Amino acid sequence: MNTSSSSRTQGRTQVKRSANRASHDAAVLHAIIDAAWVCHVAFHDGHDVHCIPTACWRIGNDLYIHGSNGSRMIKCLLGGDCCVTITHVDGLVLARSAFNHSMNYRSAVIYGRFAAVDAQGKRTALEAFMEHLVPGRQREIRPGNDKEYAATTVLRIPLDEAACKVRGGPPEDEEADLAIAAWAGVLPLRETRGAPVVDTGCDVAAPEYVRRWQE
Repeated sequence: MNTSSSSRTQGRTQVKRSANRASHDAAVLHAIIDAAWVCHVAFHDGHDVHCIPTACWRIGNDLYIHGSNGSRMIKCLLGGDCCVTITHVDGLVLARSAFNHSMNYRSAVIYGRFAAVDAQGKRTALEAFMEHLVPGRQREIRPGNDKEYAATTVLRIPLDEAACKVRGGPPEDEEADLAIAAWAGVLPLRETRGAPVVDTGCDVAAPEYVRRWQE
């Protein structure tokens, strides 16, 4: 995925509405995924359409998810196309007219098919997932055992067919509306981290990644 590949801007990944906000740059896509805890996966099970939120992470040019072997979503994704979306809302954009209000955001849409990760790759992928959640955590905890790994399916989807859309900045008012006596600007939104809450009965000193969680 890159800005020089015309194939990335055709078909399902062609952004038609507000195309000036579109990006097919791999670096933009990777940053949006890496900042996410959750993605939404849309698929058809043969009877109905579903859109399920699930944890996600990236390794190289693939997005990963995981679930129980018996999961309906996991079973369906192994047999058909899907669409994966990620969205970060960065602010509410207040304009002088109702229809020029907007949001500042970063979003990604990924199309394709998931494939199952083999047994060895599964262990590597799930360890990478733990490091994505909390860097440094994996080496301190009990690793998964054979039974746990056997009951879990890890899927990956290539990021070759994807498009991003990003908006930032102030409202875009019409010239005729600039004299309206209404406050205009951006109400920023951001994710904040709360103070760690120790588990009852835990007498282990907080490691550095816990102490620095709020930074």
